[in-house]
Amino acid sequence: MLRGDDVAELQQRLGALGFDSGRVDGIFGDHTATGVLDFQRNIGVRVDGVVGPLTVGELLRMQARHRRTELVSNVRAREQLRQSPPTLVGRHVAIGEPGGLAATLSALRRNLLASGARVTAMHQPDDSIQAREANAGEADVLVGIRLDPDAVGCTTAYYAGYRTESPGGRRLAELVQGLVPHALGIEDGGIRGMSVPLLRETKMPAVIVELGPAAVIVEHGQALTDALAAAVEAWARSLWE
Repeated sequence: MLRGDDVAELQQRLGALGFDSGRVDGIFGDHTATGVLDFQRNIGVRVDGVVGPLTVGELLRMQARHRRTELVSNVRAREQLRQSPPTLVGRHVAIGEPGGLAATLSALRRNLLASGARVTAMHQPDDSIQAREANAGEADVLVGIRLDPDAVGCTTAYYAGYRTESPGGRRLAELVQGLVPHALGIEDGGIRGMSVPLLRETKMPAVIVELGPAAVIVEHGQALTDALAAAVEAWARSLWE
């Protein structure tokens, strides 16, 4: 797929005009292609999905005449969250780790299953492969867990890039940080927006929870998985304004 700042700019411009090209992530995927086709149909040029000089010229001309304050992709993302059921029953939760945390993931899976969720556990060091598996399974949310041996606390990342962010991912990151550090008695490293592959390439709200040192996970494994499961349940119950 085509990737880069030029693709992100295209997504920004289409979204500002009301054409849903998916999340602004700099990846020219199916959503972006659909947005381009819809735009071409609307302006009456050849509908071929190719962003050539004529399409670009019309895109710039129309944007100069229309000032939209919010991208349609952000509106759609929040509406999907509003319409989702306030429970994990029947929801599909993807959880992943790059290696070394199989026991933690297994315990988290049991907790989430007990809440009625469908759970896909991914043990894969390649973030892009994890993202593809979660997308293929149409997961509703993804939680990635990482061990940072140099850390002495917990930090949670969500997708943010190209002047936009994932509202669902940010909310889950806030809930994780509100529960996990306290449950484990470790430092709260806060939340941060990032554009790493697992967060950028997933279509659903996603977070990466980084923890350290390793002794914390070993000694407080049950408290960790209980807190993570509680955060995901609270995320499902969130009221989206």
